[in-house]
Amino acid sequence: MILVCGEALVDLFAGAADGIEMPARIVAGGSPFNVAIGLARLGVEAAFLGGVSRDGFGTLLADVLKREGVDGRYLVRSDRLTTVSAVTMGKDGHPSYSFHGEGAADRSLGLQDLPAALPNAIRALTFGSYTLAVEPAASAYAALAERENGRRLISVDPNLRPTAIGDMSGWHSSAERFYRAATVIKASDEDIRIAWDCQLTVAEAAAYWLDLGATLVVVTRGEQGASAFSASGQVSVPGHKVAVRDTVGAGDTFHAALLARLEQTGRLTPQAVAALDSDAIAELLAYAAAAAAITVTRSGADLPRAAEVDAVIASRPRQLDPVRS
Repeated sequence: MILVCGEALVDLFAGAADGIEMPARIVAGGSPFNVAIGLARLGVEAAFLGGVSRDGFGTLLADVLKREGVDGRYLVRSDRLTTVSAVTMGKDGHPSYSFHGEGAADRSLGLQDLPAALPNAIRALTFGSYTLAVEPAASAYAALAERENGRRLISVDPNLRPTAIGDMSGWHSSAERFYRAATVIKASDEDIRIAWDCQLTVAEAAAYWLDLGATLVVVTRGEQGASAFSASGQVSVPGHKVAVRDTVGAGDTFHAALLARLEQTGRLTPQAVAALDSDAIAELLAYAAAAAAITVTRSGADLPRAAEVDAVIASRPRQLDPVRS
């Protein structure tokens, strides 16, 4: 089982303005929330640890997790409100976000809400997005990551959302607590541009994370594919050429598929990840890239199931040939 830690919220997808109105729809979401569902759909047992409101939106979130087969025993319910993320789409299909969640349930998880001990069935934990940096949730999750470091695989996806974090001045010091505990760090090239204001290249950011102790760093580059950095060197796979509906949930899909593939191949331990060779890393990237390619052809974060990913890989073997360096 993988314990996914972080925010659960609702996305408000706003359509094109019609006079003084903008049609909208509400969808359960949040980056870690999506990862948990993605794992379950790929056949991997997942549980979710996060603050969830008792309001109508929070009830929706809890119900969706249950329906998708995600273990909800670690949900921390409260009377605080649910964060609302307003999402508008650019002409290129890329979303922009504005967050409304100061003092909301997902940010308010504290040290007292952490489980005193985790069962042996939990073999990995994931952390991500703005709950790496908003308090008190950030300190609580960081304490959990530090406590479990060395016992279980830790995976971190910064998934930077400056509009949710607000003041970015403390981002690096807050996020570094998670990076130092991480076995795997998955990020996008956009995360790197935002975090270092275009001052670091992808390779330089990967080297920084490896120096902090991660043994596998994976950077996604949208339609250009993904690259992994480890002691084995650098491995890259190309993206899939598909008709993009939108990119919501693509990074979350990649993260979930990366972890799911480690579990499926018996490598969901810090020791196994450290021992991955270039061929194994290339296969891991190919699986995750195929999963993400499915999500972007759909509206919203509609993550794929294992049979769908297998079908894409079987139909496009040549497109997944890796480049090693």
